[in-house]
Formats: sequence, structure tokens, C-alpha cells
Amino acid sequence: MRLAVLVFPGDRDGFAAVTRLSGERALEVRSGAAQLPHCDAVVVVGDGQVAVGAERADGVNSTAMRALRLYASAGGPVLGIFGGFSLLCRAGLLPGALIARPRGPATSVHVRIEGRPTPFTAAIPAGRVLRLCRQAAAVSFVAPDVAQLEERGQIVFRYTDAAGGVLHDQDACGSIAGISNARGNVVALLPDAVAAVSPAGRDSGDARQIFVALRRHLRPA
Repeated sequence: MRLAVLVFPGDRDGFAAVTRLSGERALEVRSGAAQLPHCDAVVVVGDGQVAVGAERADGVNSTAMRALRLYASAGGPVLGIFGGFSLLCRAGLLPGALIARPRGPATSVHVRIEGRPTPFTAAIPAGRVLRLCRQAAAVSFVAPDVAQLEERGQIVFRYTDAAGGVLHDQDACGSIAGISNARGNVVALLPDAVAAVSPAGRDSGDARQIFVALRRHLRPA
């Protein structure tokens, strides 16, 4: 499995973290790249400044992002993580947006797999709860019509407690930890899954399962 990782200025650790987390060969793609390399999937990462910051020429309007739009429109699998979630929304590849909104201190969160199958979740049983690292910046997803996303199965990850119960203090938008586009090939996850990866390749949660699911999607038994 060959992953292309879009790296934008200011993101110093995303590429190395995705490589360690996935256990696969990854190709670093800078924002000025005119085209994407041959790959099986693209991962877009970003820090908290990207997640809630202003639209930047080196991000959503970059040549690499234009190449990503073409890749996604052809059905290529795309995964946005944390700041990458915001970039995919602002690039028009996903509905909604991220806003600054306190969620309270925590070192990890639990998310439940739901919605319709995607390349990154189809091999994970629906209803399974994953423990992930919480992002440093306090951000939440918002959308004008959450009910429609729910109807279409586009809510792919939802914040829960360890047993899978939706947290009572979260509203309809606040419980959303990840979504997909209508086609299902573009997926984004709000918790900063790659932040938990140590230099030794270990992680403090279950984010690795997302890449295992992608591998199984690409190479079914």
C-alpha cells in the first residue's frame, strides 16, 4: 500500500507520524506539487492553526490541493486528520466546517464507528469503539443540515464514552467526530490520531485500525 501524505508549511510531524502509524511506505507531497504521485490513498494532516485558522494560499488554494480534488473526483480514497479535516471542508471536498469550541480537557477520546462503509472503516465492525488521542486545539464540527448527513450515512465517527454511549453533554454537531462525502471515498477524522504516535512506532490508541481497514479494502482476501 502506497500512501501520499500532503504536508503543508508549519506541519513538522505529520508525515513521519502517518508513516509510523500506518506501517506502510509513504510519499511526502508538498503544497506546491503540481500533481500527486501514483498512490493507493492520500492522507491530509494539519495542526491546530490549520484547523481553525484563516484560509491560506499554501493550503486550500495550493496546487497540491487542486490535484487532490481531481484525485478525489475520480474516486481515490482520501483521509483528513485534524487540521486536514478543515482543509478538506474548505476545499469543498466535505460539507460543513470546523469552529473553535471548548470540549474540556482530556488526553484521549472514544469514537464509535457508524454510518455507511468507507475505505477506512468497512473492515471495522459497525459499533466498534476506538480510543484515540484528543486534539490539542478545542475545535468542533458544524454543518447546516446534520439530519441530512445522518440520513445519508455520512457521519462515520461519533464521540462516545468507553462503552459506546453517546455523551449526554454533546449536541447533534458536537457528537460528530468524523464524516464522509456523499460518495464515501473522502473521510475526515477530528481527533488528532497521529499525535499519539511515538518515535518507536507505538501509539496510545486504536488509530492504527483505520489504516488496517484501508489495507484490507485495497487488498481484499
